[in-house]
Amino acid sequence: MLPKPHIVNLPVYQPGKPIEDVKRELGLDEVIKLASNENPYGCSPRVRAAIESELSNISLYPDGSAVELTGLLAKQFGVNTDQIIFGCGSDELIALTARAFFLPEDETVMADQTFSVYKSNADIEGAISIEVPLKDGVHDLDAMLAKIGERTKIVWICNPNNPTGTIVSDQKLTAFLDSVPAHVLVVLDEAYAEYVTDSEYSDGISLLSKYPNLLVLRTFSKIYGLASLRIGYGIGQPKVIKLINQVREPFNTSRIGQAAAKASVADVEFVAECRDKNRSGIHYLNDQFDRLGLDYFPAHGNFIMVDVKTKATEMFHSLLEKGIIVRAGFSVYPTHIRVTVGSAEQNARFITALEQVLSVKQAHV
Repeated sequence: MLPKPHIVNLPVYQPGKPIEDVKRELGLDEVIKLASNENPYGCSPRVRAAIESELSNISLYPDGSAVELTGLLAKQFGVNTDQIIFGCGSDELIALTARAFFLPEDETVMADQTFSVYKSNADIEGAISIEVPLKDGVHDLDAMLAKIGERTKIVWICNPNNPTGTIVSDQKLTAFLDSVPAHVLVVLDEAYAEYVTDSEYSDGISLLSKYPNLLVLRTFSKIYGLASLRIGYGIGQPKVIKLINQVREPFNTSRIGQAAAKASVADVEFVAECRDKNRSGIHYLNDQFDRLGLDYFPAHGNFIMVDVKTKATEMFHSLLEKGIIVRAGFSVYPTHIRVTVGSAEQNARFITALEQVLSVKQAHV
């Protein structure tokens, strides 16, 4: 069997380590997962009822066009229904966008430490990824603009950026969009948009009417707490959405996922409560990192990237032994870990474990 030659050595995406695996491998009874930026408060209580109402239809195919959900989001964001597309998480929409636009040897521009799925999908399609160093953990839009050439098809901007958690301001983003050639698609990944409270943050959807080459991605996996149901969406100009729809599989979101998303959209109080609790958690963790003398990037999503001043992979394993799962392995930041902002209890347990590990390491210096 002969696969595409350029995919043979591609790395496989490594998700956060599952709780069940850690319990089994280390013989632990209780494990806290702070590795995948999941919502520690679950999902809206309205979701359970919505799912139960769909169980009688489980043998039926879902609505391939997600008409009802599309209508709800179109009303919420003030866009037309032909401007919205749904995917099996925003991950699939990234893959579909790459499938729709890239030919082998096309070029694409992205940050050098951002969501890895942009590059992996470009690699699959045979496109060439141009990775531009972050500047203090933030997208360097001027440098990215300078890398756009005749063969550039797509520029990816993750805002807030995963894994650093930093944001690009509205002023810098609009200045960038003003300068990008009209034939280049800018994909603005706003998976964590609902968590942001900074007044300088751009609402990408509000920019769509001015920039026809802009595509905004969002998801129900994060603040809405529907990660296991895999449903995300993209909003752009009808021409762009039509092209991506042409390479989409017919039934790529489930009946249960659509029902849960509809219930989630309606519960604005739950989203506001999660945002407030997350912001409180960020303040707590920032205070604790300050106390411990650790540097960190300003957090605008539901995670913080902190410099633990030792090999991050070693810190990962040390915390794992204490039942705390975090994220490590970032090539540009080898001494940084990314930790999801958990509940107040989870955050406190993480800090206790982190302080214990740091004390042991300092004692051996």
